[in-house]
Order: sequence, then C-alpha cells, then structure tokens
Amino acid sequence: MMSLLDELTKKIDTKKTRMIDIRRYLHENPELSFEEEKTANYIRDFYKDVAVDSVETDVGGGHGVVVTIKGSHPGQTIALRADFDALPIEEETGLPYASKNKGVMHACGHDGHTAYMMILAESLAELKSQLKGTIKIIHQPAEEVPPGGALGIIKAGVLDDIDAIFGIHVMSPMETGTVYYRSGNTQTGRSYFKLKVQGKGGHGSSPHMANDAIVAASAFVMNCQTVVSRRIDPFDTAVVTIGSFDGKGTFNIIKDSVVLEGDVRSMSDEAREMVESQIRQMAEGLATTYGVSIELEYANDYPVLYNDPAITDRVQAALEGARIPEIKAVVETAPQPPSEDFAYYLKEKPGCFFYVGARPAEGPWYPHHHPKFDINEDSLIISAKAMAAVVADFCG
Repeated sequence: MMSLLDELTKKIDTKKTRMIDIRRYLHENPELSFEEEKTANYIRDFYKDVAVDSVETDVGGGHGVVVTIKGSHPGQTIALRADFDALPIEEETGLPYASKNKGVMHACGHDGHTAYMMILAESLAELKSQLKGTIKIIHQPAEEVPPGGALGIIKAGVLDDIDAIFGIHVMSPMETGTVYYRSGNTQTGRSYFKLKVQGKGGHGSSPHMANDAIVAASAFVMNCQTVVSRRIDPFDTAVVTIGSFDGKGTFNIIKDSVVLEGDVRSMSDEAREMVESQIRQMAEGLATTYGVSIELEYANDYPVLYNDPAITDRVQAALEGARIPEIKAVVETAPQPPSEDFAYYLKEKPGCFFYVGARPAEGPWYPHHHPKFDINEDSLIISAKAMAAVVADFCG
C-alpha cells in the first residue's frame, strides 16, 4: 500500500502542467494589495469542483479565501498559507505571459505560492480518506502592504482552532532544488516613520532672517547613522534607511519645511524598541538644537518572524526523510532581511515558514521586487511536494 506522501507526490506529478498554467494566468493578471477581487474569485471558482468541505470567501474584511479539508480520521488541525497579491511595478521581463495590467506585476512570487497551494489542496481533498485531522488552506491577500492581510485572517478567527501553521516563500536568489529552513528569529520586523521639520523660509542671501529646515533635517539624517552603529548590540541586527527626503525647492530660497520618510528593520524586539527610542529622541532634539518644530509619525507593523524550534526541527526531518527527487538538499539558511506578515500568524500559533529555491536555470536572476524578477517554475512542484511532506508528517 502506498503511503499518503507517495500518493500525494504522484498526484502532484500528474498536475504539474496545470500548476504552471495557473501560475502563468495569475502572473498575467496581477492585482494590488487590498484590490485582489478578480484573483479571489478565480481561486473561489477553482474549488467549485474540488471535494473540499467548505470554502469561505471575503474572509478578514478583505478578499481572503479559506478552504477546509476534513480528514476521515481524528487528528490535529493545521493551516497552510499562500499569499496572492502583486506589486506596483511595471514588468520588464518580456515573458509571453507578462502582466496585462500596466504598472502592476507579480514581482515577488505570490503567483507561484497560489498555484502550488491550489494543486496541493486539490490533491489533499482527493485523499481525505487517508488524512488525520483537519487542514485549513489560507489564501491570503495583501501581504505586501501594511497592515497586511494576515491580521484580518486572525481577527476572523481562522487560527482559533489550529495547532500549527506553515508557509513557503519561493526565493529567486536561492538555488533551485534546495529547501531552506531556520529556527527561531528568521525574518526582520519592520517599522515606518515620517518626520516633518518645520523651520522658517527666507531668501538665500539672508539666512540669518530664516531658519533652514533642510539643515536641521540633514542633521537628523546623519544622526540616524549612529543608531545602529552605536546603540545596537553588534550581535543583534537592525537597519535604518531614510528612503525619502522631500526637500525640493528653488536654489535661492531657504525651505521652511521638509518631510522625511524612513524604514526600520530589526531582528529582535529589543532592537526594535531601541531604534524607536533613539529616533524619537533625535527628532525631539532638533527642536532644541535648531529651533524648529517637528511632527513625527512612527508605526511598528510586521513583527519579527519567529519559527517555533520544535516544529521547525520536525519540518526539517520530514523534508529530509521524504526523499523527494526534485529536492537535492535541505539546508539551514541565514536570517532573512525582508519582513513578512506571516510573522503575525506565528505570534498567535506555533509554526514554520520556510523557503524553496527558485533561481532561474539560465541567464541572470533578479531580486524580489525587481521589474525583471522571475522564478524557475520547477520551484512550484518542489513547493507542493515539500509542503506535502510536512502535511503527511502532521496529518498522515
């Protein structure tokens, strides 16, 4: 008798072409975060002819789709998540299935996440007689834009009865054929700030009659460079980036106000709190030092992504024990600098978020969020089989 995993992988093999077709359709028809109505309808319609137990739509106050598959035997409840939003980027790949929507592109791989998950869910539904427990498939919108789609899913109670949650991200910088995992703090938390510096405008020939907001704001930018180098433990991780400095004016007019926007990434709650404290102090210090007034907005959004060590060990063992032909290696990865709203789920329930290499087989590869970003479509079947191995371990 074939094992659950053997039957799952056999089914996935027969559906590889459909999986790629789904990915290409989604790639051709991307939608921005919180605007994914057509994508959600496409996902919903896919499940009309699939023997799942329920399909909930518009979950979480947005376009979330939650599919429930109940096994024939008692067991625990797990959740599998795939996101499906795109980015405000004009595609430059030249692919025959490039985006039809001007200025919108799947430049992060979420089309691949959705395609593999749909085929995996269909295959699991076909094998319900062998499943123990319940599997919830979370098709999540709006991963890219805070507050993110995960919070809505959580508030809707989708995670209330689950024991563990799992997710995969395909990664263009990582070698195709390798699956990567990490235990503990794995991806950075993210914060955003906006600072308005209000001085007094004037003529460039008479600076003594004005109060130059650009000078004060420039001092803030330079002072921010000391936050990480002088306030964060060298064995911790943090990044402070000033991504916008709105100081455009006329060459001979002293600006009366400047607006800055910044991005903060941190790998621990301690580092996140320290950076926020320092930026607030520096902003307040401008008022005293330069005689300007300031308005500071500071928001912490996606938390540090923390993979439960015991569950991550189990995922690693399941992947290594599965002996999936397409997976050449299962290796530990270094911490990942980007932030990810899957971290919200892991604040609520234990689980593991891991990575599947998706570097194109030929030509150059481009990073996520690049207009020429693409993935090796072999990563789709690897993702489906890797997650199948995890499901078989927890529900087989």
